[in-house]
Amino acid sequence: MRDKMTIILFSSEMDKALAAFTLATTAAASNMDVTIFFTFWGLNILKKSRFAVSKSQNILQKMFNFMSTSELPISKLNMFGLGPWMMKKLMKKSKMASLNDLMKLAKELNVKYIACTTSCGVMGLTKENFTDDVTEFAGASTYLAEAKDSKINLFI
Repeated sequence: MRDKMTIILFSSEMDKALAAFTLATTAAASNMDVTIFFTFWGLNILKKSRFAVSKSQNILQKMFNFMSTSELPISKLNMFGLGPWMMKKLMKKSKMASLNDLMKLAKELNVKYIACTTSCGVMGLTKENFTDDVTEFAGASTYLAEAKDSKINLFI
């Protein structure tokens, strides 16, 4: 039986997403089963469009989606979007994988992506708002079942 790792990705900040996907791909490449549970702002990473709005959303849900930026911010020194641009330049210069590269590798390594149905409901998001990378739409009980059998559980 393979070791397991679970990650709750609560943040949509680029540096935190990079950390989560770096750990996920490293664990998966080390022959571990990995599940990432995307909840609240973490769902923004999986949306087809950062401004995903549907007719069924109420005004507050539309406002939350409107406040999502087209680029993921960084947690410190975002500087009105200049921080992520500088970080991407430094990453490229250092030959560090981009978030998109890490996400692609994670899918190739069979990392499981679970989108939180409760958070989707609160934010008025449906399956149509997300990329095909989402493995499953489920709630906290599904995450807890995964986490219960995992050696490593992280909250980012």
